[in-house]
Amino acid sequence: MRTTNLRPVTERERAERAAVNDGEPTLEFGGRVPYDAYVRASTLHSLQRTVSDDPGERSFLVISQVMELYFGMVQFELREAQRLLREDRDDAVWGALAPLRRAALDLEGLNASWRALRWMTPADFNRFRDLLGEGSGFQSAMYRRMEFALGLKMASLIRPFRQQPSVYGELAAELRAPSLWDEVIALLARRGYPIPDAAVDCEVGARDFTSDHEPDPAVEAAWAEIYRDTGPDNHLRLLGEALGEVAETFGDWRYQHLKAVQRAMGAKVGSGGTDGLGWLRRAMDRVVFPELWSARTLM
Repeated sequence: MRTTNLRPVTERERAERAAVNDGEPTLEFGGRVPYDAYVRASTLHSLQRTVSDDPGERSFLVISQVMELYFGMVQFELREAQRLLREDRDDAVWGALAPLRRAALDLEGLNASWRALRWMTPADFNRFRDLLGEGSGFQSAMYRRMEFALGLKMASLIRPFRQQPSVYGELAAELRAPSLWDEVIALLARRGYPIPDAAVDCEVGARDFTSDHEPDPAVEAAWAEIYRDTGPDNHLRLLGEALGEVAETFGDWRYQHLKAVQRAMGAKVGSGGTDGLGWLRRAMDRVVFPELWSARTLM
């Protein structure tokens, strides 16, 4: 949604205001402070509704909300890269590198968020954990959308949102849609690599996109060939490196999540009904962009 309540200001107007202010900040405005109008800071700082009086809970809640914002940013950038690759202009691959780089940096910020929770021991968490009921990060719709964009699909995981029609509809649509990796594979086929037709069609409804991508030897061979070309004009190799950075930083996220859970609650069952560490370990076994990694064995 675009912001419409900010008055655009030119470089000349900024210079004139700085001259009038003698280099000091502007302190008088006719209405809402422009920064707050844009960032909605006052709204953001009103969203922390704790369920206990324990001061540590606020830290837990704020970091969870920060992570949600990062989930949304990563998901946005992955879909932007996918859009550019789908358009397949001459500069599509080069253009997709920027959103992929931003996604990897957002994931680094997301991973850094775990450090703000390193103070939390089981005793600290237990002071308010029961009051969270069945609430669990497992239930994050935006995290699920981020996973879907990466090609990690599991249809059953959207079921908790059936009583939230708009959220459920968005999740169902993204579950049925091709992932970024599907679009990358289709691009390789258009660039002349011998990819089977069954793995190429990215039209919604053309084939089943609702489960994890099944690795294909032809896709693996294509990436091996791409990486053998070390020339400076090989943009597909640069694309592979950008995708690899996203996959690696996302893998770091999953590992940091497991370590945070292990530190705060050990091997207890999860609040959302899972077996806790066991569920997270199984999740880590699902590989993002699998042929990008297995191709290295062929080189």
